Formats: sequence, C-alpha cells, structure tokens
Amino acid sequence: MRAAFPEFRLGNVLATSFTGTLSERHGNAVERIPTPQRLMDWLTVNGLAVDSCTAAQLDLARELRESIHAAATAAAVQDALPASAVHVLNDCSAQGRAAAILTPQGKRQWRLGSASCVEDALSVIAADAISIIAGERDGKLALCASPTCRAAFFDTSQSRTRKWCDMNTCGNRQKKARFNANQRKNPSPAE
Repeated sequence: MRAAFPEFRLGNVLATSFTGTLSERHGNAVERIPTPQRLMDWLTVNGLAVDSCTAAQLDLARELRESIHAAATAAAVQDALPASAVHVLNDCSAQGRAAAILTPQGKRQWRLGSASCVEDALSVIAADAISIIAGERDGKLALCASPTCRAAFFDTSQSRTRKWCDMNTCGNRQKKARFNANQRKNPSPAE
C-alpha cells in the first residue's frame, strides 16, 4: 500500500503551481513532493511525464522550486531578484531539451528531449517562471494574504486584486477564522 501524500495544489500557471508543491512555508510546511516518485506524479499531472527520477534530480527540482519562489516573491514586492535564484532559473532553463508542439486540437503541448529526463521537464518549468517574472505574460505576481502561506501566485483576474493563492484552501481558512472571531465577539443569544 502506498503512503498517503497531500493532494497537489494545481493552478493554471505551471511555475507557480510548482512552487505550490511546498505550502504553508511560514507555518507547518507541507511538502507535496517528498520522494522522486511523487515528483514524477506531479510532472505527469502537468503534462511533463518522465520515466524515472533520482534523488539528485528531486534535489534539483526542489532547488528550482525554491529559486522560483524567491524570484517571484521578490518580483511581487518589487525587490531586486536574488542573484542565486536567477542563476538557478537560467541554468535549469538552458539545460533542457524540450520543445513546444501544437496538437491537432490547437493546444500547446511540451515534448521532452528524452522521456526519462527530469532536467527537460524542469527546463519547461524554469522557462515558464522566466516569462512570468520578466513580465511577458498578462497578469501580476502577488503573494498570498495568508500569514502562514505567503505563496507567490500569478493573478490573472480582471482587476488584479486577488488575495489568495487558492480560494479553496487559504481563502476559506481565512474566511472561517474571521467568522469564528466574529462569533466569539458577538455570541448569539441562547435560545
């Protein structure tokens, strides 16, 4: 029987979804890719299936994830990008041999240079992060308003005022906490 792992938090933006494989960074951190197999699962769910993954490749993936998070966080608050994060992003982007292909349905899909090459998949994620951080896509980098999360996310809402990385987790948790606090302040009369 396989060990139970936390669900993946999937979004519409590959790079920020990848950073979501570690959530609650300022609380009780939840690691969603604790094993090489779990990284392979995440890549498969995101259209970047690979045949194998080593512990070293998992370490590289986590280094990329943290570099994306650091650079996206800096960009969201308009700080200078950390040089080490930029270096990792550029290296991962340049190391891969992935190509965008057009499906018969008119959708973009990624073809990896080698079916077993995690580095090819990571290059796609790094390139996606670079396009977001460089401001090439329509949207805005923001940080989750949850004090325990603070995940970087890409806000493509019309008003660009989204507060939560995921309304179903962070947003609902904050709304519930606010509701409970109001209930304690204003208890309803006993019936």
